[in-house]
Amino acid sequence: VDGDTGVRARIAKHARMEGYDVTEAGDGETALSLSRQQNAFDLMVLAVNLPGMDGFTVLKAVRTFSAIPVLILSSKNTAEDRIHGLELGADDYMTKPFDIGELLARVRALTRRQGEVIGEQLAAGDLVLDTPTRSLRCGEKSVRLGFKEFDVLRLLLAAPRAVIPKEDIISKVWGLESEAEDNNVEVYISFLRKKLAYLGSRVSIGTVRKVGYHLEVPAV
Repeated sequence: VDGDTGVRARIAKHARMEGYDVTEAGDGETALSLSRQQNAFDLMVLAVNLPGMDGFTVLKAVRTFSAIPVLILSSKNTAEDRIHGLELGADDYMTKPFDIGELLARVRALTRRQGEVIGEQLAAGDLVLDTPTRSLRCGEKSVRLGFKEFDVLRLLLAAPRAVIPKEDIISKVWGLESEAEDNNVEVYISFLRKKLAYLGSRVSIGTVRKVGYHLEVPAV
């Protein structure tokens, strides 16, 4: 989110080269609207100086309904500005001009915190998902997941603080051309909940009515 099209295009270009899907916004109102409508974003890079609603106001509003990691990118570089941004709920704060390599390194660090990547494993709370074998482990107990179970859980583990809409799960697990419906997702969520119960995990799958699902990971 940046009112400077050149800065925005530069970040988007390099982020896409890193394999990220990128949505751009040039003003605060658009960013806030996107945040409300789509709950599966993994990260927001947010400039402070924006047309209309400034970045600090956007951040304050976003924090009323979302825990999405936010990296503030700003020409305001005083200690007071950085403290203000962090106190409003920013997860990181960079000043302009910036090095694109450093920005992408911080993006990787923030997205890893959502679903910690350990080699070929994803972990959250007391759960560890081994991707080559599709095995899910909690303590000494483990269970093998079916292909669809694995794909659904991997989406949730990759961004456990985000609410993943049902339509996103369908498109990424079954494909855009499939005839899968909401009840297909509900069936596999039910399967996964039973396996979490079998493992005795403290992690659970929460439902946001009429929207989608997210992982509920207890604080350590």
